[in-house]
Amino acid sequence: MVPEPQTPATVPMESIAAGLRRERSRSELSLSEVARRAGISKSTLSQLEAGKGNPSLETLWALCVALGIPFSRLLDPPRPHIQVIRAGEGAAVAAAESDYRATLLSASPPGARRDVYRIDAEPGTVRASDPHMPGVVEHILLACGRALVGIAGEAVELGPGDYIAYPADVPHVFEALVPSTRAVLVLEHP
Repeated sequence: MVPEPQTPATVPMESIAAGLRRERSRSELSLSEVARRAGISKSTLSQLEAGKGNPSLETLWALCVALGIPFSRLLDPPRPHIQVIRAGEGAAVAAAESDYRATLLSASPPGARRDVYRIDAEPGTVRASDPHMPGVVEHILLACGRALVGIAGEAVELGPGDYIAYPADVPHVFEALVPSTRAVLVLEHP
């Protein structure tokens, strides 16, 4: 019996909305200032804080950089004692310009400085990432497929089992070269 393909879960907007409100309040920044820093409209941020809309990965990253927080802080679910996330499950956020999804598997617990994501990507459009906060390093372990990964203009082709680490506080890319490319991304915070 062949299992049915699973549709990736999406991040509950209530969690994103609550996280945005909490972090903006903590940073003591106005709606206008956070929107300006993130390069989005004030009305878009207002809608997101109200739990409306379907933000792209790029929009959420820009907001996290504007707020000076790790991306996982918006998605961090409660941690059970034992956690299992099956393939195709978990809170996934899709990129707007490429067939690329990031699923948070583990956010940094107190005292740690890393988040773990599963990456599912398809060939077509390059996932070009803007710089993250200063000092952030990305670690990629390619599980299957082939991909060009790394600093923009210096990306390296990876195959199954290959690993790369690079500074993510500069523009960087992930480009799937074959269908069903999968990777593990560890985002290391300073």
